[in-house]
Amino acid sequence: MSDTRNDASEIDPSVRAELTRLRESIDNIDAAVVHMLAERFKCTQQVGVLKAEHHLPPADPAREARQIARLRELAESAKLDPAFAEKLLNFIIAEVIRHHETIADGAR
Repeated sequence: MSDTRNDASEIDPSVRAELTRLRESIDNIDAAVVHMLAERFKCTQQVGVLKAEHHLPPADPAREARQIARLRELAESAKLDPAFAEKLLNFIIAEVIRHHETIADGAR
């Protein structure tokens, strides 16, 4: 039986060029996502400090629920699976709360 998968050297040059172009776009988008997350976490760190200074709880379930609903709507309008968007935001929120707890522990 022969292997039906193409060896990298057998890929048509135009297909290889298109793959390269698309992968470069993906790499650029990934870099932008990382930078946007870094900016987001800078803001949430400031929120954590403010909460700690004023003895507010690290989590805000009402705000989190509003954010999840908002993100699900944005995902739907962007043709992105809302369940995936919610899982991603829940992961980010959990990390933010962990940071806020660490900040609050340091302020005590």
